[in-house]
Amino acid sequence: MTGIALVTGAGQGIGRAVAVGFAAEGYRVAAVDRDAKGVERLAAEHDDITAYVADVADSAAVEATVAAVERDLGPIEVLANVAGILRTGNIVDLSDQDWQDTFAVNAGGVFHASRSVAQRMTARHRGVIVTVSSNAAGIPRGGMAAYAASKAAATLFTKSLGLELAPYGIRCNVVAPGSTDTPMQRQLWAGDGPAGVIAGDPHAFRTGIPLGRIAEPEDIADAVLFLASDRARHITMHDLYVDGGATLRA
Repeated sequence: MTGIALVTGAGQGIGRAVAVGFAAEGYRVAAVDRDAKGVERLAAEHDDITAYVADVADSAAVEATVAAVERDLGPIEVLANVAGILRTGNIVDLSDQDWQDTFAVNAGGVFHASRSVAQRMTARHRGVIVTVSSNAAGIPRGGMAAYAASKAAATLFTKSLGLELAPYGIRCNVVAPGSTDTPMQRQLWAGDGPAGVIAGDPHAFRTGIPLGRIAEPEDIADAVLFLASDRARHITMHDLYVDGGATLRA
């Protein structure tokens, strides 16, 4: 695996693990995040990672960043859409701003980055796009309606993109993590830490995790790396759940 990989949301959590994983596989990585300190710290730790500061919700900023990456590093071979935010709350209490912000990043950000990169990939007739969505996109979650709906939108967008780009030899796939040990996940933990998540909560209509563990960011990164690799050359429009069996999907 070689080439240029652009990873959004690379400042922490799953995005950071994905960026580090691509660098370990020999890619030159463009690490994009609105958190300047996070991506600059990452780039300082890895010679093959370059930091770019941008908010994926800003279409113009995304286009400028993609252009800068191709100018600085070369043609983008892989786009990993990882940037995401979580706003929790019951629907009747959810503010307009929380809904709009969630969609702006989780769905709008995927659209902005994918459109900008795909315009360049189609001219070259090659490339891979992987969107990190969530298992919440496929199962109702109390208190997470905005997040779940935005991730469902990102999932179906990526599959539709895969259909449109298939004639150009470009593959588009989705990785759907379950509970993963990231700052976003930790804000949901009660006093017992991950134990409650692993056990599940019947009162909240939430199953536990059959494998009995919380995922590490690297578990999700490995799935992204696989789908970006030639080992997955005949896989497109796929939705790979990496959740320890939590959603009981076949």
